[in-house]
Amino acid sequence: MLAGTLDHQAAPADWARSQFQEAKLGHSTRRQRVMTIAGAMAEQPGRTIPELFTRKYDIDAAYTLFDRPEATPDAIQCGHRALVKVELRQPGRYLLIEDTTYLSFTHRAQPVPGLGPIGVSDQGQGFLLHSVLAVRAPQSPQPDATGRRGPVEVLGLVDQQYLIRRSRPEGEPNDASQQRKLRDRESQRWPAATARIGPAPADEAVRWVRVADREADIYEYLISCREQNHSFVVRLSQDRVVLDPVDDEPLGLVRASIRGTEAAGGLSLELRSRPGEAARRAKLLISFGAVRLRAPQRPGQAAGTNDPIDCWFVRAWEVEAPAGVEALEWVLYTDRPITTLEDALGAVLDYGTRYLIEEFHKGLKTGLKAEQLQLETAPRRFAAIAVMSIVALRLLDIRELGRRCPEAPAACVGLSGAELEILSLAVGRVLTTVAEVLLAIGRLGGHMNRRSDGMPGWITLWRGMEKLRLMVKGAQLAQKRTSKPPHL
Repeated sequence: MLAGTLDHQAAPADWARSQFQEAKLGHSTRRQRVMTIAGAMAEQPGRTIPELFTRKYDIDAAYTLFDRPEATPDAIQCGHRALVKVELRQPGRYLLIEDTTYLSFTHRAQPVPGLGPIGVSDQGQGFLLHSVLAVRAPQSPQPDATGRRGPVEVLGLVDQQYLIRRSRPEGEPNDASQQRKLRDRESQRWPAATARIGPAPADEAVRWVRVADREADIYEYLISCREQNHSFVVRLSQDRVVLDPVDDEPLGLVRASIRGTEAAGGLSLELRSRPGEAARRAKLLISFGAVRLRAPQRPGQAAGTNDPIDCWFVRAWEVEAPAGVEALEWVLYTDRPITTLEDALGAVLDYGTRYLIEEFHKGLKTGLKAEQLQLETAPRRFAAIAVMSIVALRLLDIRELGRRCPEAPAACVGLSGAELEILSLAVGRVLTTVAEVLLAIGRLGGHMNRRSDGMPGWITLWRGMEKLRLMVKGAQLAQKRTSKPPHL
């Protein structure tokens, strides 16, 4: 029986205990150590191991834990993932959002044993991290009045893969053929994630929806989802051949076929800002329909030898885009029947949640500073990042909490009494709700709180929390000074 909880707003020590008490590390002292490390990271995100602890014993114990062969990412995260799986078996609809990011350690002068080449011309060192993030889907499949999707509840990770590229042997050409072989090998992480997650419950009241970008438009991935009873919403990448649904005769390529379908309606959607591109509200047209996709050619086989894929498409394209801005176009595949405009809008909004996995990876690298780890070997870094990843989930859920439960008591944010007191003093009034607390933290981080700004973003909240902790530390030091007896 699992005794933990996925309450990401619990006090750091209590939260860490619930996430890691079932870690399979071979000994209770190691489990206690990983709970101590995670609690410290949750309380002081972004600090190095020496900065987290004042005692040399604790610093050495952390390094010793990460050096243990038992401290693999799967072993560290297994208790947390089990808690997530329990939630995923309850009635409801869940989005399993996934993506891959690079973690680079090129700042090291000497190569780190166990890492592989990354980057342009394979000059850097690091690894690929593939994460699958589970969230409870918004209650409403339609956008709100502002063009935004409904809030989600961040549950946690159901899978994470740590992938290392092999170094190219000296003399081996780095041509297009070799690059293609590399991409083909690495693309297996997508169906591998499906196998590692396992089958979805047969209960019709439970639905798992995989949400992924264009890299997941792989025949084996789509087939693996079907075999494991996973639904999917995947952005089109491959221009596959469309088959006649009656006699399987080729009808042409999918892009041309889809773009020839008339719009069934429209949607006004709020788009997030991106590098070099401001946030904006986009006017989208929507089309949809059924499509039968031919299986690709495989070595030693003719094209279309394997089973075709019957699915539905949804195309959303922007009209009246601002001058100098590339108009948005999403073409999505989904296994769900799309027979109405409402169905199509639901698929578009599901895909719109994909940015959460980008935020998660950004928080891991920028907020928790995973790429600045100074650990001497790759396994040690994997172990540390496995802990950091669960901490990043706790931070990621803060913003969604503000949208999900804005009127909940201020204590639900998970701030200590001292932090809440100092924050109230900083804004000049007592903060009573989650929304008030998050806006106050956001203001410390640079959020302007204009009518059009919405809730502060993850990074802004991060900056605000950093500033708040400095303010609390300063207040505590000042109190110690005033309470110290005079020197005689």
